[in-house]
Amino acid sequence: MDHKEAILSGKACLGIEMGSTRIKAVLTGPDHAPIASGEFGWENRYEGGYWTYHMEDVWAGLQAAYADLAANVERTFGVKLTTMAAMGFSAMMHGYLPLDREDRLLAAFRTWRNTTTGPAAAALTERFRFNIPQRWSVAHLYQAMLNKEDHVKDIAFLTTLAGYVHYRLTGKKVLGVGDASGMFPIDSATCDYDQALVESFDALAAEQGYPWRLRDILPQVLSAGEDAGTLTAEGARLLDPTGTLQPGIPLCPPEGDAGTGMAATNAVAERTGNVSAGTSVFAMIVLERPLTKVYPEIDMVTTPTGKPVAMVHCNNCTNEINAWANVFTGFLEAMDLPVDKNKLFTAMFRTALSGAPDAGGLVLYNYLSGEPVAGVDAGRPLLMRSPEAHLDFANFMRAQLYSALATLKLGMDILAGEHVVVDRLLGHGGFFKTPVAGQRIMAAAAGAPVSVMETAGEGGPWGMALLASYRAWRKTGQSLEDYLDAQVFAGQSADTVQPEAEDIAGFTAFMQRYVPGLAVERAAIEALHETNLD
Repeated sequence: MDHKEAILSGKACLGIEMGSTRIKAVLTGPDHAPIASGEFGWENRYEGGYWTYHMEDVWAGLQAAYADLAANVERTFGVKLTTMAAMGFSAMMHGYLPLDREDRLLAAFRTWRNTTTGPAAAALTERFRFNIPQRWSVAHLYQAMLNKEDHVKDIAFLTTLAGYVHYRLTGKKVLGVGDASGMFPIDSATCDYDQALVESFDALAAEQGYPWRLRDILPQVLSAGEDAGTLTAEGARLLDPTGTLQPGIPLCPPEGDAGTGMAATNAVAERTGNVSAGTSVFAMIVLERPLTKVYPEIDMVTTPTGKPVAMVHCNNCTNEINAWANVFTGFLEAMDLPVDKNKLFTAMFRTALSGAPDAGGLVLYNYLSGEPVAGVDAGRPLLMRSPEAHLDFANFMRAQLYSALATLKLGMDILAGEHVVVDRLLGHGGFFKTPVAGQRIMAAAAGAPVSVMETAGEGGPWGMALLASYRAWRKTGQSLEDYLDAQVFAGQSADTVQPEAEDIAGFTAFMQRYVPGLAVERAAIEALHETNLD
């Protein structure tokens, strides 16, 4: 079946992911290859002490990304996109999005980036004996309870961004198990919220007099492939105001960006892992046995089918690289030289590999926001060097790439100490766009080979489309692991970079400066308060 016929006959599948800096839509054919895409750029806002996105921006962005995709379909194939086999929505995990009984937002959407829930996260981690990171939804909820925020008593539905969009499009209050595992701990044996911990939290809520129980307000948990409802007429018009898109399209369970990253890299089986590196960076390792104890640096989440996953999540990755790209762009423009952003980023990444293995003695912190893994609750990007350090472009960029993964390395070192075995580590996201460069630095951080597939550039939106196609086309009883192996990734090649001893030694030397230098970062946060940065 050619792509035009697939579109006309409704055999294509759609995945849309709301990332930190862009909303991207990917349409796939029956062969799972991307056939059209659309996107919309957006940015979070820092308002009232919280990182947030306005809901009107969510819908404007979704409509723009979908319209871009639909226009590309019509331009390329000469047909209008009216229906499809299945669709699905994914987004940044975690955060706090509470609605009342009339579906009104009770508080500004608080994203994963916020580091304002320290007391709640610590208290719940101790109570549950299960690591509850600051960005998890239950940490935001409990912090709002501790803060005595008036709206908490009126919560009728608490969900993630993907869950909210799915609800508005289908009327179903559901969530994929991978995204749900970033709201509240999951029992992998039942693929549902851990009942003992639910009861423990309900006791806390009852002590404070709240009228709801946790299961009353959280989404129903679904595994990949399950029926998550269909696109309503209202939902179709909300996504496509032109009225061209027709209702009745099946939807797969909404997922988080971690789950779509696992699907897009075929890293959903035990002893596989993936690293998603863009605005934030996280590594996901599917475990074959539990960790020996609770680590505050390690999240325990799940695959889209509920398998336990050790996750190292860091809030900051390429943001500082992007900021310096803007500086270099300004310099080139001031010199009346042409600016090609793709060539600029390629030059930045490739030049890093010619820098000294230890980045010439430079130490750099890319913390635009807080970084709980490193124990800092705010961010102040910072470059430091001793008088004998050698500052040039190559060393500067080497330090930038090391800094982008330095906090991740702190967590990966913990997993190495737990003797977690990874047979396959796959990278995706903008950090790996330049061939070899990002892989080499990541291989040095993990001490393991890092592969990038030819589809790595498609990332989460394509992974979401794959989950939609699994909902539409899986055989009875076929696991997601088997579906991806046999139907999607069979025969696909991957470029693999082995860790180099010189890079490992250089990164280690960088970290020997980085860890004690965190004291300077904390001092900068203390000295440069937000009130006097305005």
